[in-house]
Amino acid sequence: MSGFFSGLVFSALAIFIAEMGDKTQLVAMSLATRYRALTVILGITVATAVVHAASVLVAGMLGAALPTDWLTLAAGAAFLFFGLWTLRGDEMSARDEERTASRRIRSAFVTVCVIFFVAELGDKTMLATITVGTQYHWLPVWIGSTVGMVAADAIAIALGSVLGKKLPERAIRIGAATLFFVAGAAMLGQGAWMLLG
Repeated sequence: MSGFFSGLVFSALAIFIAEMGDKTQLVAMSLATRYRALTVILGITVATAVVHAASVLVAGMLGAALPTDWLTLAAGAAFLFFGLWTLRGDEMSARDEERTASRRIRSAFVTVCVIFFVAELGDKTMLATITVGTQYHWLPVWIGSTVGMVAADAIAIALGSVLGKKLPERAIRIGAATLFFVAGAAMLGQGAWMLLG
């Protein structure tokens, strides 16, 4: 049970951090200006659950195929990469994502699901879910990553509606990148310890 809980907590925190300052967070804020907050949250939850289910499936296949020590080293390197990615920021804007994903879908819920699903494919949080999924059982990672993503986007929607453009995006990116660097360094250390030990 402790493995389940640690996988749940770690994946929720990792994805929560990954989502801070990410383009899908901007998509969530943008959608909240057009649709009811509850509709946006429900749509994001469904889209995230589907994308992250695929992510943990990929992680399970990788975990079965690769030795644990090398997988931990790769996960640490991936987290350092996610830190750099977070500092760099995303190049596609929230409006571009919306235009790309949707062309007049009648249902607000379906619109939110489709837009968020497309925005999340190949995104940093999807890749981070795969990375965490190689370290823990798929179920707590799937639940935790979905909860972390929805929590980060819920905060973004609430703050965005109150503060608008005054959110310090650069400070959020730097803080999230720092946390990725710390987690990546810890995983690299753990992987090296397993290889040498």
